Amino acid sequence: MTAAPPPPPGPPPGPPNPAQAVAVALLNLSGLGLGYVLLKQWAFAALCWAATVALLVVALPADPDGIPLGVLVAYGVLLLAVAADGARRGLRATPAALEAPGRRALVLPVAIALLAVIPGGGTFAYGAARDEAIEQQLMDTLTTADGLVKRAEGQSFTSVEVTYNSVLATYQDLATKHADSRAAKLVPDRLAAYYASVSAPYTKKDYCAAVPGLKHLRTLPDKVDRGLLGGLVGKADEPLAESWFQCGTTTIGNAGQETSSGEYLNDLMKTFPQSPFTQKIEPTLREGLRTREKAVAGAPCDAVTEVRRFGTTVGMLPSETYAGLGADTKRVIQRGDFGCGLDRFKKKEFSEAATAMTDYAKTYPDSPQAAQARNVAIAAEIAEETPAAGNKVPSGATVDGSGMVMVISNDGPGEVELLYTGPVTGRLTIPSCAKCTSYPTLLVPVGQKVKPCSGPSSKYPKRTLTLPPGNYQMLQKRVGTGSSAGMKKPSNAKIESGYSYTNCLYVTSGF
Repeated sequence: MTAAPPPPPGPPPGPPNPAQAVAVALLNLSGLGLGYVLLKQWAFAALCWAATVALLVVALPADPDGIPLGVLVAYGVLLLAVAADGARRGLRATPAALEAPGRRALVLPVAIALLAVIPGGGTFAYGAARDEAIEQQLMDTLTTADGLVKRAEGQSFTSVEVTYNSVLATYQDLATKHADSRAAKLVPDRLAAYYASVSAPYTKKDYCAAVPGLKHLRTLPDKVDRGLLGGLVGKADEPLAESWFQCGTTTIGNAGQETSSGEYLNDLMKTFPQSPFTQKIEPTLREGLRTREKAVAGAPCDAVTEVRRFGTTVGMLPSETYAGLGADTKRVIQRGDFGCGLDRFKKKEFSEAATAMTDYAKTYPDSPQAAQARNVAIAAEIAEETPAAGNKVPSGATVDGSGMVMVISNDGPGEVELLYTGPVTGRLTIPSCAKCTSYPTLLVPVGQKVKPCSGPSSKYPKRTLTLPPGNYQMLQKRVGTGSSAGMKKPSNAKIESGYSYTNCLYVTSGF
């Protein structure tokens, strides 16, 4: 069996063709493997297509951060490799498509043109797409910030202050780091909306709630470029002055707001000394004091409490300007304290009346009403045991040495304080009787009577009263000792003209 003859040898390779090698290399650099297509190297051309498709999958849609660097490097290395391989293969091979001499002359210019159109055009198009992605991202950032402002509106500023500051930082970043973007051009309008949101309480005349936000708006030039603020610079000054004034003057006297109202007014005077609202503080507070003084006449206890809070705030203001108002406020408080004590006495609130009038006499010892206050306190204390003592408000009259004589002796252990009220009111203290004891009542023989103060007169401590004629209510308050307990004992006395009286105070016990 004879072997088949070997195939005839292929045509010898043509002479080197550097221009063709360059053309094939440039065609491969297009990323479409066109050099391999020209050489009919379909497997390698398919490799180039697969790599380009993978790049497109990673790159599209365009991301603001661009294509990952590793992907670009890998793709670049691949292009260089296929360009070098194409050059090597195209150096001697003569593709059938280029056998005509005229076509060979066109390969290199076409390769250069394709290289400019495909990779260059693709790079340009991707750059534009990426720029648009960045613009959209910035617009999304702006929209998010706008949403935060919208959600914060209507809440107390202090609870959302962090949110507002975050939004400001976003606006500032957009306008300065991305000044040419569409989002940056919208920032001035957004700042105007921001101002409207923060100052919404002032627009609604909720002056106290408006203060924190307006203080914040005054600091905008410290946080955002002035060029972005435009007419917003200084726009919050007058609203803040008005809010401080309105809140300070309308809350003065309110429970729990003594300090805050004073702070509002002091802030106004320090920050805007020439503001018309600063000039209105003193006359407005004076009118407020006059209104409260009228209220003292009607409901003194409630009114004086408010005036006292009013005075606390006035005391926080500069003394050189508000000393006169402070003195007038103290005068109204004094009048209200006395009126409150009388009002409680008239309403039969005797314990409260006694406390109020005792405090008044101690606080205002030089007051013309101090004597009457002491007497009302005495009558109120007696009325707690004998309600009839509260039927008439006592005057300031006290014993003056004229009237009927009443000698009061203490035949018992413990010092005695005797309170009395009637035509005159007062109190006196009788020292303890050192040798006196209580009188037993259950063991006294039948037919005998307890006879206090029956011993020698010198034995018993005494005090003498001269009382105008009339009916008196009295209250004996004996201090407890080691052998006897403290006690209170009410009694009545009728003083008539032409008589003298004795009164023996003693203690009884059941055994």
